[in-house]
Amino acid sequence: MSSFRTHTCGELTLSDVGKEVKICGFVETIRDLGGLVFLDIRDMYGITQVVTSGKENIVDFSSRIPLESSVCVEGIVRKRDPETYNPNIATGEIEIVIKNITVLGKRTKMLPFEINKSQEVREDLRLKYRFLDLRSSRLQNNLILRAQVLQFLRTQMIEQGFLEIQTPILTSSSPEGARDYLVPSRLHPGKFYALPQAPQQFKQLLMISGIDKYFQIAPCFRDEDARADRAPGEFYQLDMEMSYSTQEDVFNVIEPIIYNTFTRFSDKRVSKFPFPRIPYKEAMVKYGTDKPDLRNPLYIIDLSDFFNKCSFKPFIGTTVRAIKVNGHMSKGFHEKMLSYAMSIGMGGLGYLEVQDDLSYKGPIDKFIPQELKKELLKLADLNKGDTIFFIADYEKRANELAGQIRQELGKRLDLIDENLFEFCWIVDFPMYELDEHDRITFCHNPFSMPQGGLESLATKNPLEILAYQYDIVCNGIELSSGAVRNHDPEIMIKAFEIAGYTKEDIQSRFSALFNAFQYGAPPHAGIAPGIDRMLMLLTGSDTIRDVIAFPMNSKAEDLLMGAPGKVTREQLKDVHIKLDL
Repeated sequence: MSSFRTHTCGELTLSDVGKEVKICGFVETIRDLGGLVFLDIRDMYGITQVVTSGKENIVDFSSRIPLESSVCVEGIVRKRDPETYNPNIATGEIEIVIKNITVLGKRTKMLPFEINKSQEVREDLRLKYRFLDLRSSRLQNNLILRAQVLQFLRTQMIEQGFLEIQTPILTSSSPEGARDYLVPSRLHPGKFYALPQAPQQFKQLLMISGIDKYFQIAPCFRDEDARADRAPGEFYQLDMEMSYSTQEDVFNVIEPIIYNTFTRFSDKRVSKFPFPRIPYKEAMVKYGTDKPDLRNPLYIIDLSDFFNKCSFKPFIGTTVRAIKVNGHMSKGFHEKMLSYAMSIGMGGLGYLEVQDDLSYKGPIDKFIPQELKKELLKLADLNKGDTIFFIADYEKRANELAGQIRQELGKRLDLIDENLFEFCWIVDFPMYELDEHDRITFCHNPFSMPQGGLESLATKNPLEILAYQYDIVCNGIELSSGAVRNHDPEIMIKAFEIAGYTKEDIQSRFSALFNAFQYGAPPHAGIAPGIDRMLMLLTGSDTIRDVIAFPMNSKAEDLLMGAPGKVTREQLKDVHIKLDL
């Protein structure tokens, strides 16, 4: 294999008994039995037990090697006694009798934590010593899986005729939903590059260039707050775009790729494609979110009109959502759900239980007129033993809260199948929405094609215009956003005008793309599934940082490399920047 080793620590078997071999790795454990020393040597391929031959100098030396030092062991492979077999490792039937052991890299500092027990250690310490954290089998297996998934994705894209093309990292600022990372220019004082939030404009330019099908494993940079499923700073996506394609064409390409990837790299069940298509408005009412977890069988219904006919003042004139549950609820369940509701900002959580005679029991029963009680049974499809929970607020907030209550009920009642990947598409997103200042802004991707084209932009209320935009969701996590692109300059001008941009703004901020559209652009569409999120799901990780080799922490700090860090005055002077702190 090399001058250092003949085998890795994971490949020796009974067939190698009697052979003289060399292995290299880290010393994971040392067991000194007094005159006999056992060491476990670990590399990324596995663990091999080695044992001293009885020579006093080897015994003494081996027992004193600091754990996690890098060593080379030469020796003879022998079969272990049957009672000492270790079925938990691939090499568990053999061991190496040491002829010579050499320390290649001695550990001279105290370990900040024990390797392979890093989950029990504070994350900031794990990230500061990431090079040690990555010695753990769990994280190494995650990185191996990451490499395998990337290769598999590439193979599938190439087999479908897509061409892999890299796009620039230093580019211009573009409004894509988050803050840009800016890079000052040395040669052009006062001007800045931006790291791409996505290769959006470049991949559209490739379509205009005549590239029929493009893809890349694309790095994206967004200055946004971290979440369990979102890494701050840098992330990767399977970016793709197709000429002469519709929304359904994109679905037909990406669905089998996602399905094949999840079935190949997981033992869990995967929902069959075609995946369900759920309109955005329906998702917000039925699930309270545009990222629904379809493993949860519970759904939300709208009872706003019904409660406008009742005398319960907190519900009158509000949006009322309700969730029907049929299941055993332990003593105090309602109180626990009330505590949860209060923790997410609700003032309370109303409920009714359906009795044997189809009457109700619960705190708001007295506020429902007798003549309306049968109507509620029918509206909510209630039966004996059901409990119905109520959430009331203004529409957007009611949807959000109902979605959280739905998911919490699913967890507490053990309704969610943890052995399933359930996919769906969210389609028909609004083209526009109101921002916090009640100004019209883009709801999704600003380069999307509005449904109905120029006519809808000219004649409809902007908040009623839908777009050819779509998200793919798995188990409550958004894997990707995509869209049919707006390739018509006239439609683009009008679309941006509604959002407060002038033609001059477009020509200035998107000059390359807008100019290219004047030369005959083909219709095109695309999507970009998030690779880090896919891997988080495949590995069952609680945080996206566990599938990234060198992640930042939740405050966008690289604790290992000390970034962001200070730079010298000379460096600032080179790029014409003065700090005002």
